[in-house]
Formats: sequence, structure tokens, C-alpha cells
Amino acid sequence: MILEILKTHSTRMYKTLTELSSPSIVQIKETMKSILQSNLNKKNIDVPQVLQEPASTNMAVEYTQTKVAEDIAVLTPNISSETVYKFVSGGGGDFSSKIGVLFSGGQAPGGHNVISGLFDALGQNTKQGVLIGFLNGPSGLVNNEYTLITREHIDAYKNTGGFDLIGSGRTKIETKEQFQQSLETAKEHSLDTLVIIGGDDSNTNAALLANYFKQHKQPTTVIGVPKTIDGDLKNTFVETSFGFDTATRVYSNLISNIARDALSAKKYWHFIKLMGRSASHVTLECALQTQPNVTIIAEEVAERSQSLAELVESIADTVIKRHKTGLNFGIALLPEGLLEFIPEMKTLISEINELLASNISLEELPKQLTPPSHNLFTIIPEAIRAQLLLDRDPHGNVNVSLIETDKLIAHMVDEYIKNNHTTVPFSYHCHFLGYEGRAAFPSAFDASYCYCLGKTAYLAGTQKLSGYMVTIMDTTKPIQDWVPLAIPIASLMHLEKRHGHMKPVIEKALVELDQPAFKHFEMHRNSWKSHNNYVFTGPIQYFGPNDIVWRCTHTLHLEKSTK
Repeated sequence: MILEILKTHSTRMYKTLTELSSPSIVQIKETMKSILQSNLNKKNIDVPQVLQEPASTNMAVEYTQTKVAEDIAVLTPNISSETVYKFVSGGGGDFSSKIGVLFSGGQAPGGHNVISGLFDALGQNTKQGVLIGFLNGPSGLVNNEYTLITREHIDAYKNTGGFDLIGSGRTKIETKEQFQQSLETAKEHSLDTLVIIGGDDSNTNAALLANYFKQHKQPTTVIGVPKTIDGDLKNTFVETSFGFDTATRVYSNLISNIARDALSAKKYWHFIKLMGRSASHVTLECALQTQPNVTIIAEEVAERSQSLAELVESIADTVIKRHKTGLNFGIALLPEGLLEFIPEMKTLISEINELLASNISLEELPKQLTPPSHNLFTIIPEAIRAQLLLDRDPHGNVNVSLIETDKLIAHMVDEYIKNNHTTVPFSYHCHFLGYEGRAAFPSAFDASYCYCLGKTAYLAGTQKLSGYMVTIMDTTKPIQDWVPLAIPIASLMHLEKRHGHMKPVIEKALVELDQPAFKHFEMHRNSWKSHNNYVFTGPIQYFGPNDIVWRCTHTLHLEKSTK
């Protein structure tokens, strides 16, 4: 049956499948699987009642209204609906069934379950469904490189981490040629729905693509799915992005292992940098889970307008106070984007970005800095100065993840203590926890959340909600009470300066200092500084009692329990 579909679908599709298939895109042999993976592949996932039933032509009902900014509505006139939809139970329906899906951006645990949910919803509603996976991210859509996703793929990849089923990429669809090529791909495959699984930039791309398709009368519905381990894609209707739960559990386990080692050796401070370029959600959540001695929340640093010297002195003060009680060790957590939240560092980085954009030589650049920035640049260790001048990210900004913020802060704390408190012993180790959490087996929460997102994306497609993002509300409740929603992506967007031009993007959600998660942390952190209150979380559990396997993040629990 599959070969018949392929031959009638298009010659190019059959050629692509035979030429581009690889061991990572075909059925995984049982002998290649660990015992855990084999059992996870077979593990069933519960869903709320509305996602158990066949789709219905009158399934979507108005839930509430949101708002689209006027300047965004002008740029996206074809997808500026302000209606949020809630999916409720209904009767069966008869729908077209050609769906494309792609991953966009970095990995996040649970992505394969989004595809599993899509596949199962497709099979539930039609016998002739075709699910096309575009390879290696948006470039697969632009270049028409793809594979047909089969039951064998789903059985092999369900409940596993990574994006290796079809790969991912960071291509941005932004030129006229790329939009036109994407349109031609959608036309060739007669796609009813295209599902883009990604973060804020990827969902912005989904919205712009949906607007372009409608402008050119292409009937393909474009749906976004919220993905990022950073946790900064959240709002009134998106309680959490998928992958955040798993990644913070992986990091917290590693942090607690390091804390146990520090408690055993009693002679090292460990400075641990955690992912989160634009927000400190990961750092805050890991602090709530593990209770380290020092946690720096970048948004608080910005709120207080702390200088680099003040930040270093505050950490050194904790080191000194613990020494006075006989504790010459500790754990300090830092978000990777910290430097851009320190006002003077933010100014320095901005000046460097602007000067590099003008093609000034690296030798001449320091001379062109303003006096305050030049003075700061000179006191930063040489290795860090070099990292500030590295290649920029796709937006023309310094690649913060490549700057060893942990080593910078630890080095400056060391220098401060040597210069001011010579009798205080201080030895340190630095760590960066990043890629370790991006492709883990998804937690029970992320596995279920992602599977439900996939099924919801199918429903949004049947309702022709192009330019919408799917999400699930009430995720702290039992799964049967979860509420599938679709929200207009345009309502999440604002204009932001990128490469010197104002562009529509989804606004990143920062840690809010007046919200329950930070308030809880703030209430307890002084006790954590003085005492060894480390919590040893252990690894993620996938089987066993519900209170061990099934729980949401501390952040989500605190946010929802106070409402």
C-alpha cells in the first residue's frame, strides 16, 4: 500500500525516499535498543477524552479572545484572527489527509511524540493518510527533501528523545525565493496541513508562512507547536514549552550529583552554567529542585542594575561567610545569558555587535569603544575578550553560549578573594550543562504533553486554523482534565530589531520577579546559602508509582497552585 501511494504521489518522492534513507530514518533493529528503550517504545500514553475521539467538522468552539498588535496585523493581514479555540468532544468527520511535519531549531525531549500523536490522529480519522517528514528542518521544506513516515518509524521512535527521525535545522525561511520554494513544495504534495515544531523564531516563521500561503491562495494550513528547553516560550495560554520538564530534570540530577561530590570532598566550589540565552527559567527551576548555595537570576541582576564587580562581590561574600562556618565548598548556578543582563556588559556587547556589523577590524575595535566599555573590556580575562569577538549568531548578536560565563565569574571571584581575603581558601571547578538535556528520553510529563500536542495539531489542521499554535492548558491536573487549545501566533508577536531592521518575532517570556516561582526561591535562598540543604533528585523515572514518575516542574506547580 505504501509503495502504491508513493508511486502515485510523485516520482520525486519515491526517489527521495530511496536516496535519502539512512539507518536513522528506517526501522531501528531491536538488537540496537537498550532494554529501557524497548519498554518505552511499547508504553501507552493517556490522552483526554476529546483527543481519543475521531475529529469533527464542528469540533472547534470559541474559547476566548486575545489581541493582535496593530503593527503586527498590518504585516500579517491574512492570519490576524483574535479568537482562541478550545477543542471539545464531537462526532466523526471525513477529512483530507496529507500532512507535512518538520523540526526547527535545537532538540528538545518529546519531539518524536508530537509526530507520534500526529500519525495516530491521522490513522484514526482516515485509512489513506500520508504523513510526510521534511528532512533536516525548514531547509527540507524549501528544497523538497522528505521521507514518508510509517508505523515502523513510530514504533521505533515513540517515547524517545532527540530529533533524529527526520533531523532538524536552523534555516530561516525569510527570502522571497525561500517562501516561493516552500509554496511549490506544499503544492507538489497537495498538503492539507504543515506542522512546524519549534521555538519562538520557528513559530514566527510558521505564522509568516501561513500568511504567505493565504496571500497566494494555497490551501495548506500551517500549525505551530511550542518547543524549547529554555522555557521562554510561554504566555497566558502556553503554560510551558515541551522539553523544559525533561531538560531541567536531567540538569537537576547532574547538579545534585555534583553537590553530593562537593559535600563529600568539602574543598571545591562548583560554578555551573545552564542553558537559557534569553531567560533564566532553566536556572530558576533547577535551583528550586536542588537548592544550591548561590543562584544568579539574570532578570534580577538587570532589575537591580548590578555591575559585574557587584555581582562578583556578592558571590565572594557567600564564599567568605561559608568559610567562617567551616564550609569551604559550594554550588553556584548561572544562566548562560547572564552577561547580557548586566547593564554595563549589555552596553559593551551592544557596542561590539554594532562595530563588528560595520566590518571594523578586531585590532581596531577596542579603540572605538566608549571609555566605560573600553575600561570594562580591559579588565575581562583575555580568553573571555576573545570569546566576545567570536562569530555572531544568525541575528548578528554575540553567541552567548560560547562565552564561558562560569569561568569568567569564578576567575573574578578568585581574584577578589586573593586581593581582599588572603586567608580564605578557594578552589573551583566549572561546568556547562547544555547538550546533556536536549535529547534525553522524555519524562512522563513531556511524553504525554507532546503526544497530546501532536493530536491537537491534527485537529487544528482539520479546522483550517492556519497561523495558529497548539497548546494544552490545565497540565497540573490529571490528563483526562487537560484542555487542548489553538491560539493565533500573531497575538504573541511584536516588532524587534534584528540585523538593524525591525522584524516581527514572538516575544520571549522572561522570569517575572513578582511571580510565585521566583518569590518561593527568594524566600528560601538565604537559608540555602548558609546551610547544605541540597536535594538529591536522582534520575528521571519512567516506570513505577505515580508520585515518582508523574509530576510537573516546580515552576508550573507554583504558578498554577496560586491561581
